[in-house]
Amino acid sequence: MTQTPSPLSNLQSPYKCLNCGRLQPLAFTGWKCPVCGGLLGLADAPVFDPARVDARAPGVWRYRHTFPLPPDLEPLSLGEGGTPLLAVTFQQRTVFFKHEGQNPTGSFKDRGMAVLFAVLKHVGVRAALEDSSGNAGAAFAGYAARAGIAARVLVPASASGPKRRQIEAYGAELVAIEGTRAQVAEAARAEAESGGVYGSHVFNPLGLAGNATCAFEIFERLGRAPEAVLLPVGHGTLLLGLHRGFKALYAAGHIERLPKLIGVQAMPCAPLWAVHTYGREGLGWVTEGQTVAEGIRVLNPARGDFVMSAVSESGGALLAVEEETILPGRDALARLGFYVEPTCGVVWAALPKVLANTSGDVVVILTGTGLKSAL
Repeated sequence: MTQTPSPLSNLQSPYKCLNCGRLQPLAFTGWKCPVCGGLLGLADAPVFDPARVDARAPGVWRYRHTFPLPPDLEPLSLGEGGTPLLAVTFQQRTVFFKHEGQNPTGSFKDRGMAVLFAVLKHVGVRAALEDSSGNAGAAFAGYAARAGIAARVLVPASASGPKRRQIEAYGAELVAIEGTRAQVAEAARAEAESGGVYGSHVFNPLGLAGNATCAFEIFERLGRAPEAVLLPVGHGTLLLGLHRGFKALYAAGHIERLPKLIGVQAMPCAPLWAVHTYGREGLGWVTEGQTVAEGIRVLNPARGDFVMSAVSESGGALLAVEEETILPGRDALARLGFYVEPTCGVVWAALPKVLANTSGDVVVILTGTGLKSAL
């Protein structure tokens, strides 16, 4: 009979294969299960305790008690988290916008990178690589610089110029690859197979622990759970982090229900929406089409099944919006005072539909700043 790991063993072995269930130690630097090749998840279910939130700790580390990390691990931070939740009147409703572009490198990715690089530094990693369309690469490079770890970031040659310059400014080696976003990911995995440490924001599950802090902040700001949370979705790591966080709040009795998680994709590349709407057959016509929402241009989300499960468990949905609505949506958000990247524009066209199907609080997450957009 398989024994359930104790909380202490989870601190020592935070990684769990989602296929075969084997645990891996904190010092493990692979990107998949070394036995069956399965996707890695986190072995624990976090427990949220308001009494253990440390207001003196830097960045997301105020929620350290929810991270599956040993007590001797030193926090690493650039001051991420704590982004504002601002009320706006829209269609005679109060809607709350959380602008993750105000994180240190300009996107929500900083939350997960703070946790990931604290661990990489703790276990003695000296160099690591990542693939990204821009935001994850910038966060990876920034936190690598903070940790003193050499970074190599693979990006599509079409990636935004400001994002590429930001990655290089942190001292990372930038490798621009001709081809699709999926081909860039394949190139990174090939390097990882030959021995490189792949600090992928998609495959390394530690980022989900950092992303869960976004849910904790929403709860603390509202004093309750919203009815729905609306956000752009590519790989879905922020949605999964939110699900992890809200489930911890629900399990501890702090909220009465899980918020509906509503992910939005751009129609030219909307695999999660296609499956949600049409079933597996919907994937037959999905392509990695051109879209200004480069941050969610993901053809094969590695954790797609788990995103679908989280959406279903929360009673949420996956939506897709037409390409021609995205830049006008970005501009409309700017006129409310939110200067965001084009990817965030997808939520604007989806918001009226969400409001028509809800009566309670709706939180809209804006995932990245417009300061590094070339459009």
